[in-house]
Amino acid sequence: MKIDRQQIIDLNKGLAFNHTVQFDFLANQLHHKSIDYQNIIKKLKAFQVAIPSWALGAGGTRFGRFSFGGEPTTLEQKLDDIGILHMLTNTAGAVSLHIPWDIPRDYAAIQEKAASHNIVFDAVNSNTFQDQPNANENYKFGSLSTVNKDIRERAIQHNIEVIDIGKKLGSKSITIWLADGANFPGQNNFQRVLKHTQDSLQKIYQALPNDWKLFIEYKPYEPNFYSTVIQDWGTSLMLAESCGNRAFTLVDLGHHLPNTNIEQIVATLLYKGKLGGFHFNDSKYGDDDLTVGSIKPYALFLIFNELVYGMKNNPQNPDLAWMIDASHNTKDPLEDLIQSLEAILIAYAQALLVDQDRLKEAQEAQDVVACQEMLQDAYRTDVRSLIRESRSQANAAIDPLAAYRALNVRKTLVKERGEKSTATGL
Repeated sequence: MKIDRQQIIDLNKGLAFNHTVQFDFLANQLHHKSIDYQNIIKKLKAFQVAIPSWALGAGGTRFGRFSFGGEPTTLEQKLDDIGILHMLTNTAGAVSLHIPWDIPRDYAAIQEKAASHNIVFDAVNSNTFQDQPNANENYKFGSLSTVNKDIRERAIQHNIEVIDIGKKLGSKSITIWLADGANFPGQNNFQRVLKHTQDSLQKIYQALPNDWKLFIEYKPYEPNFYSTVIQDWGTSLMLAESCGNRAFTLVDLGHHLPNTNIEQIVATLLYKGKLGGFHFNDSKYGDDDLTVGSIKPYALFLIFNELVYGMKNNPQNPDLAWMIDASHNTKDPLEDLIQSLEAILIAYAQALLVDQDRLKEAQEAQDVVACQEMLQDAYRTDVRSLIRESRSQANAAIDPLAAYRALNVRKTLVKERGEKSTATGL
């Protein structure tokens, strides 16, 4: 299925009057506060979030998975689904492939398919947490960190193969997440597995093209519940620094223990020039991979407040890579992704409202109340009309979710692909 631009324009006509009233009201408010709302709209139009190739089907848990119907069964179909998202939102202009779940069969055809949807290839992702078909090695006790040298070498080679695949598609970065760790005390020697991991990452880094980046993810627990080799941002940062200046830490919002101050981590990494990117999701207990902004929207805003400040004041940090990493156990996956994209843009727009100069003055005056009021005033501002205006200017849907339903996208996908189709890699 491919949405025609005229269909969106026609749907927007029915929403234009209400949108104009709401936008004009907010624009006047922001003008009186001397806020350049046109510049905010420009930044919202330019903001792009990568959709991972594994996110287009229904997710699941260790206990089961319930297909949604009409799921994409090929990489081509996954790109078509991302094309629908991008047409509706103007924010999903990139795809992040997971290898070996989504190895292209015809690279030229895949590139042509992506280009037809105005989609570029973001970071490629390796997989050393599952044994692959016809492989002699077993990752049961680790991959890049294991005591078995042959298994480490195979895991290293897999990452190098992923880089080669990314090179053919125009990607410029690789993300590495390790499931390596231990379930019981004494199972691993902490120092040895850390050294093995560092040595392995350095070999992968040496295979990077000169214009590529290496992103190192971290996670405090799961699938191992006693220890994880790369368990926190400090370990990731240490490993990145040991590799070189093109290695960075990647922050997954769900990969933290409850009540961790993620915005402080973000600020620290930006200051050190070592924040590579983000995997967006939300959580209540752990790595729940819930819809972005569904549980902790204020925390997401506070994170974006640090991001906005850092992107302006930390030129030592490179441009950031953005990706959604969420699971859609009970929702239509595409509707869930639309909701996540909306939440990301809302938090970004709210953060752009913060007057950092005034905030600095209040901080230096130690006026704690004023500091809090400035942040909460920005957070409490309904910025949705700014987002709708940015989409309207880009000929995307003013209300993407409503358009998705009005166009019967899921029903059409089920008709085209069948009720029992199942996305690969899940």
